[in-house]
Amino acid sequence: MLALLICLLALLGLAVGSFLNVVIYRVPLRRSIAHPPSACPHCGHGIAWYDNIPVVSWLALRAKCRNCGAPISARYPLVELGTGLSFVAVGLVFLPDVVGSSTLAPLLAALLALVAFLCLAAISIALAMIDLDTQTLPNRLVFPSYIVGAILLGGSAVLSGSYGALIVAAIGCAASFALYFLMALVYPGGMGFGDVKLAGVLGLFLGWLGWGELAVGSFAPFALGGLFAIALLIIKRAGRKSRIPFGPWMLIGAWVGIFVGRDLSGWYLGLFGLA
Repeated sequence: MLALLICLLALLGLAVGSFLNVVIYRVPLRRSIAHPPSACPHCGHGIAWYDNIPVVSWLALRAKCRNCGAPISARYPLVELGTGLSFVAVGLVFLPDVVGSSTLAPLLAALLALVAFLCLAAISIALAMIDLDTQTLPNRLVFPSYIVGAILLGGSAVLSGSYGALIVAAIGCAASFALYFLMALVYPGGMGFGDVKLAGVLGLFLGWLGWGELAVGSFAPFALGGLFAIALLIIKRAGRKSRIPFGPWMLIGAWVGIFVGRDLSGWYLGLFGLA
């Protein structure tokens, strides 16, 4: 059963990834993500359904538009594959609770948590790509994430009786927002208010999981982003005044916290005999 559900999540992720390509392209342009239907950006010709199958169509068309022959970027199938793999990763963490639930309330609680983190996975990919392209984190994507997280994670906590998770989630949301807000005031050139707003979302999800996940997920972006910046300086691909989008590192760091935060925090505390 678990293997079948994982496969279904992979297929769902591929389909969602195809939609995310539309979101990544249109949201920064302030265009509707629903209308008009997908079209070739070069010739404007509408894309038929059989040319819009995730990954498969790109391979079948040999990375070229059927109508005008213009090249289709490899980023499209990579976003689709990345979303599919991220959905599988989320499923491996959260699906066992769904499958192992024997009564209705725990089942619904586990399902709500699964859906919440699948939504976070999708929004993470969209925001990371948009930030890399435009160095912005659009409110159209960030603000709804607060609502989705609060409703789904709040419902899951209530159904499972995990009221402590709600408290830590609220603390994580507020503390992360406040920390990034302070950094944006102190160093406005290095931290944007898009990062501030995203920090609250990530703090909400990490805090819901626990203190260990929150701690690791909050520290990891600075460690990973710092190492990346040092590497760019060493190979002379960036200077001291170069601007590097921090949103992708916030998202990567948050997922480090989600997947291994509990184990890493336990290991670290164990070094001092505190675990």
